[in-house]
Amino acid sequence: MKIAIINGPNLNLLGKREPGIYGSQTFEEYYNQLKQTYPAIEFVYYQSNVEGELINHIQYYSHTYDGIILNPGGYTHTSVAIGDCIAAISTPVIEVHISNVHAREDFRKISHVSAMSKGSIIGLGLKGYELAVQYLLSYYK
Repeated sequence: MKIAIINGPNLNLLGKREPGIYGSQTFEEYYNQLKQTYPAIEFVYYQSNVEGELINHIQYYSHTYDGIILNPGGYTHTSVAIGDCIAAISTPVIEVHISNVHAREDFRKISHVSAMSKGSIIGLGLKGYELAVQYLLSYYK
């Protein structure tokens, strides 16, 4: 199985950015643990602060990977284009958010991604990525 993990803006700052909300672990540290937990899965990880680059990578990985785990960060609430991209591909996309966006500012309750995704995992910290992996494993059984 091949799974692409794509993170959006500011997620490169995990471990430093608002640790009370996002924790103190960097994504790279977590990603290495995830790869050790699931050695039979071929993972690829990509992070960008640029909307168009995220769309390019979603499209690219949709042709060669079994699933995409996407944390679009702030683009969740603003990017119709990312939602349209997900709607245009057949590869299942699982939306993940580290924080509970519904318990935060009102603008974070709007998502242009959720309805286009296979499902969403919100507010469970970095554990949400592993839960998305588990779902994708069961999806292909």
